[in-house]
Amino acid sequence: MRNVSLTRFLIEKERHNPPLSSDLRHLLEVVSMACKAISIAIGKGGLADVLGAAGSENVQGEAQKKLDVISNEIFLEANEWGGHLAAMASEEMEFPYTIPRRHPKGEYLLLFDPLDGSSNIDINVSVGTIFSVLNCPEGVVEPDELAFLQPGTQQVCAGYAVYGPTTLLVLALGDGVNAFTLDRETGEFHLTQQNMRIPVDTREFAINASNLRFWESPVKRYIDELLAGKEGPRKDDFNMRWVASMVAEVHRIMSRGGIFLYPLDTKTQDKGGKLRLMYEANPMAFIIEHAGGAATTGRERILDIKPARLHQRVPVILGSKSEVERVTSYHR
Repeated sequence: MRNVSLTRFLIEKERHNPPLSSDLRHLLEVVSMACKAISIAIGKGGLADVLGAAGSENVQGEAQKKLDVISNEIFLEANEWGGHLAAMASEEMEFPYTIPRRHPKGEYLLLFDPLDGSSNIDINVSVGTIFSVLNCPEGVVEPDELAFLQPGTQQVCAGYAVYGPTTLLVLALGDGVNAFTLDRETGEFHLTQQNMRIPVDTREFAINASNLRFWESPVKRYIDELLAGKEGPRKDDFNMRWVASMVAEVHRIMSRGGIFLYPLDTKTQDKGGKLRLMYEANPMAFIIEHAGGAATTGRERILDIKPARLHQRVPVILGSKSEVERVTSYHR
């Protein structure tokens, strides 16, 4: 397994039935190269003067870090020329990015959060990249926002990169979830985990407890049960984790189970939630479900939501299936 490079893995997928398209293979290879470039930029840190604020805001009105801007540019420049994409959309930009006329166009749409958890950059905590691939609607030559507004069930594939002690690329191509580790000496990603499955039994949960006073009653009920430990209705002790980086939270769940919650609360209710449906919730829900987990808003399956806006926000509850189902049942 260690000798299987990402390129070889994708080429062998082309030979499967049904096959992975050659254009999608090339697209994923380019995405992996962009992730490598971001990993290198993050690794240089203060040596390259890439830490700290950029002095600008994104479309969400959030202060951008220098690496937010750098990572966004890396993704755009890496993917605009390959001929595999019809358009791109980024969490950092208000409108879709049209492929320049000097480059050929392809049949796919790419959505991405170039640097998730960037508030952790300056303290050297794991951050990541999240991406999703859709088919461009048939007959659409110049994709606008409407072309991207497809439910998560329509995703062709999704993935994330974790920039931590090692750089990992996790891919869900519709037939399972696989993880690749970057060999920094050769610059190659190699397959290191096959058919990842979320452990069913878990005693870990991730939630921003400082928002407790804003939570709805179903979430309060669920967290109270966990905090009650062996003396409570769950008859077991649970541990809380909170990294403030969705990629890091999800990868921990992929590795050892658990549940991640960024629920609807009175602080985010007017926005519809905290996390972005197209750049965070949909790709992560796609990956989680293909690893045997579940992902809901508390009221409905995330992948079934018909998007109304490119930067739409939603509540997110995902992870081990039994735990997600329990919280969702409390909302009912």
